[in-house]
Amino acid sequence: MVNKTGAAVLYPSGCVLGESPMWHNERQSCFWVDIEGCMIYEYSLASKTCSQYQLASRVSLIVKSNTADELILGLQGGVARFNLVTETLSIITADLNADWKTYRCNDGGCDNMGRLWISTTELKHKADAGALYCVDKNTKVSEKMDKLSISNGMAWTADNKRLYHTDSITGAIKSYLYDELAGDLEFERIVVQVPLEKGLPDGIALDAEGKLWIALWGGYGVGRFDVESGEMIGFIDIPAPNVSSCAFVGEALDRMIITTAKKEMTENDLKEFPQSGHIFIVGPGVTGAQVFNCAL
Repeated sequence: MVNKTGAAVLYPSGCVLGESPMWHNERQSCFWVDIEGCMIYEYSLASKTCSQYQLASRVSLIVKSNTADELILGLQGGVARFNLVTETLSIITADLNADWKTYRCNDGGCDNMGRLWISTTELKHKADAGALYCVDKNTKVSEKMDKLSISNGMAWTADNKRLYHTDSITGAIKSYLYDELAGDLEFERIVVQVPLEKGLPDGIALDAEGKLWIALWGGYGVGRFDVESGEMIGFIDIPAPNVSSCAFVGEALDRMIITTAKKEMTENDLKEFPQSGHIFIVGPGVTGAQVFNCAL
């Protein structure tokens, strides 16, 4: 049986391509980006106010730094550091084997050693043109996967022995045995195969019970999946077709924010689903797993 619930609009951001939601505990804020709008959003749960940080290039990924007022970004141009106080940006590395005129960074995450895992994609998501890289605290870059089209959500299990990785075009979330000291991966199995009629898997989040929450692009919601059976056991309905990512937020990580997009929608589609591009919030009934800071 699939348990279903709905979600409310947290902020009417109207993003062309909302992505990379995250919780910043020190600032008590939710963050997300509009990739095509080159914008970072910060929403304070306490004051219910939203700040916007305009960038000069597409930004697809934001993760927390060990410094409270800094974020680490994935851009069309490489990996960068962004200071939230001065609103200044500095490139950490552009060495991701990409022509930045036609490529950009996509999704990623941080492991428990503080390494940044980040993917690249061709702007039109050309098949087999992307890759997944690991950047360590000394900014050494290692290629971990190649011939990817749209490498998306990533999450590590609580024991740090497995990495779940989304390969959107194939509809598969794959499990890799993970060597946390070396940062090496070994393919284990497909844990979830999302049927095409349910949408394409995009961003993911792991909860404290070890279940995977998967944003479904074209699927009007976020599914909760059992990684042992591969079955959907829960679903959050979203009044927008293109649901891109999800993250647990709040001091207790007991709420979830969900990003959506207007991209690939016609004028008639937008009339039917006017909340597309907004960010949503819901109490999912479970808390989220720990997410690590970036040591860059």
